[in-house]
Amino acid sequence: MNTTRKSPTMADVARLAGVSPMTVSRAFKTDSSVSATTRDAILKAADDLGYVFDSTASNLRSQKTDFIAVTIPSINNANFADTLRGLSEGLKPRGLQILLGYTDYDMAEEERLIEQFLRRRPEAIVVTGGRHTPRARRMLENAGIPVIETWDLPEDPIGHVVGFSNADAVRGMVDHFVAQGLTRIAFIGGDTTRDTRGADRRAGFIAAMQAHGLDATRLIAAGAPPISMREGAEAMGRLLETMPDTQAVICVSDLSAFGALTECQRRGVDVPGKFWIAGFGDYEIAGIAVPALTTINPFPSDIGARTAELILDVLDGRQDAAIRIAISPELLIRQSTG
Repeated sequence: MNTTRKSPTMADVARLAGVSPMTVSRAFKTDSSVSATTRDAILKAADDLGYVFDSTASNLRSQKTDFIAVTIPSINNANFADTLRGLSEGLKPRGLQILLGYTDYDMAEEERLIEQFLRRRPEAIVVTGGRHTPRARRMLENAGIPVIETWDLPEDPIGHVVGFSNADAVRGMVDHFVAQGLTRIAFIGGDTTRDTRGADRRAGFIAAMQAHGLDATRLIAAGAPPISMREGAEAMGRLLETMPDTQAVICVSDLSAFGALTECQRRGVDVPGKFWIAGFGDYEIAGIAVPALTTINPFPSDIGARTAELILDVLDGRQDAAIRIAISPELLIRQSTG
């Protein structure tokens, strides 16, 4: 016996509410031609029947899908979660939903996701970073919808940009360390091509050290992103064993920096008395570590919120030309650097 019950239809709701199916459709789209009293009656009828409005056919007619496609490299990264929260909150008043794709720091996977997303015709697409495969870039350039690159300031943007220079952010940290009299500074992470933002931070470290006429070769590999606390600890161990005269280390992220801090504590290395440690991202763990970690706040929630504002401006016709919104990260000096 078939126990599957037939779903209620728009016609069922219309009969119960005493209106036409067209009025039901308009009520669910909050059409101003439907009075509040009529809409309330329709929504009550729908609730009584357990009816869920299917917007697919309506979207096909209007050429609107009411979703924004987003790619992020990691689903367990607090910074990207904050960006998504800011983006979602900004889009919520318009009823726009996020369709999320997880790339795992793999540009080939990003390319596959972009193709899948564009087949569904999103209202706009948001990608993390400014570097993509040639095919992914071609697809985005010809998408015919707003494209927003975030968390970066690419030299040759595809469309709109909301982000910051990862290299410049780390340069500022190096400048601060040097101003405090440090000369033997190392960098942990950013050694693979998978994490382009981490690679930019590493490049910023090298450029800043060279600009000061200092040794820029104290570079410790830490593995594929996202670098864990354990990998940060292991990298710190190698740094202490191979370059024991190092005075400070800048880590590609707060997680790796926390790992480096615990390794120093395990080995009895006084932080910040004998060694300085800094991270990147202003994760919660950086603020509650003992000592608290010096870090860089990239304002991830602001990136999401500004991206949402930009999307709405473009969709509503208030913004035509591609624009570049530069976020200014903040260097947070805490106890781990004296």
